[in-house]
Amino acid sequence: MSALEPGFTLAEASQAISEGASPLAITRQCLDRIAALEPELHAFITVTADRALAAAEQAEREIRNGRRRGPLHGIPYALKDLFDVAGLRTTAHSRLLLDNLASEDSEVTRRLEAAGMVLLGKLSTHEFARGGPTDQLPFPNARNPWATDRFAGGSSTGSAVSVAAGMVPLAMGSDTGGSVRLPAAYTNLVGLKPTYGRISRRGMIPLSFGLDHAGTLTRSVEDAALALSVLAGHDPADPGSAAVRVDDYLAGLKRGIAGLRIGYARAFNEESLVGPEQMAALDEAVRVMHDLGATVKEVALPSRRRLDACTWTILHAEGFAVHQQDLRTRAQDYGRVTRERLMLGAFVTGSEYVQAQRLRSVLRREVDDVLRDVDVIFCASIAAEAPLVAAVDEGPWRREHPITGPFNATGHPAMSLPTGFSANGMPLSGQLIGAHFDEAMLFRLGYAYEQQAEWWKRRPPV
Repeated sequence: MSALEPGFTLAEASQAISEGASPLAITRQCLDRIAALEPELHAFITVTADRALAAAEQAEREIRNGRRRGPLHGIPYALKDLFDVAGLRTTAHSRLLLDNLASEDSEVTRRLEAAGMVLLGKLSTHEFARGGPTDQLPFPNARNPWATDRFAGGSSTGSAVSVAAGMVPLAMGSDTGGSVRLPAAYTNLVGLKPTYGRISRRGMIPLSFGLDHAGTLTRSVEDAALALSVLAGHDPADPGSAAVRVDDYLAGLKRGIAGLRIGYARAFNEESLVGPEQMAALDEAVRVMHDLGATVKEVALPSRRRLDACTWTILHAEGFAVHQQDLRTRAQDYGRVTRERLMLGAFVTGSEYVQAQRLRSVLRREVDDVLRDVDVIFCASIAAEAPLVAAVDEGPWRREHPITGPFNATGHPAMSLPTGFSANGMPLSGQLIGAHFDEAMLFRLGYAYEQQAEWWKRRPPV
């Protein structure tokens, strides 16, 4: 069978393997692309070539002997370097953890390995998921394959770059205020932050216990559904993991969206200072959804001021709690941006933290109220195309907080997906938000839209 085209999807690889394609050949194809593009894009911190080839050989033997474990068996993946893999370093892209050898797999790693996937390596991030794109760190910062002088989002930067550049069809990231959805939005990918508690975070280096989510970066919505089918489920060893039934995410994926109710949060976009190109792309996306049979009405979300006050008070306080000992004893080993942002949490009082948690409950109920009248909320995931790296706000307190952050505080599932391109040829993106644990609804609507619009099929110039 001929080689898959660069930038192949999980679904395409799965179908190819079912028709006799070699997992070993697919793995070698990905490793060759990594070798060719890494000198420019810096997506990886560690490439595990020998391990990957051995795993691919094993997968090939099992499949040929009639023991295929499932649709992802034999397909490559990579991990943001916050997830533990037994015997490998987990550095969080920081000097503080250069010698941090993991003794066991994270639950995410365990589930992907059990599905028979092939690990290609550990991916670049912003330091401890909190720094910035120009921090001076022990490894280079990843670069956007659509334009290397443009921001690739944070903090799951290497994860997005590796998928967008066709190095790997699935990468895992973490999302505390948008760190899966933002890189996906800036690189024309689908970025899924599932419901809080849907994917275990055991073995993932924390930033904020109450806001951290593990999430996926994929080329397509169907790929996101395939990945979550393996990753979702209760883990009693993670205190935040939810003992909730896992849906069959593929069963209703292609049912169409006739009769679904979409709540368009246009006022929320305006309050978030969404630019004209992005707003036009969102309006057009809503028109496409309407033409596919969905009903659309505008809805009012809680104000950004209240949402941001809640989200960032919690994130600052909990981020400082995680790092306070190292900040006292090894502050100079952090990058400047990371250090300054983490240290802001020292100024959050106990009273402010408690009030933020109380507000969180109120905001969650308010978003739930909106979702009683609609099946999905649609809004922007970014305000405009990716800015130049040199123009990124790296101050301790951002002038504008990410549009994605509020849904970390409320815990609702949220998925960014491509909605077009700017005049400069840079990706634009929208965001679907659903009821708790109803990721299947996001997949159903997102799949119908992407198949019609086809923005996801575009590849970067690399």
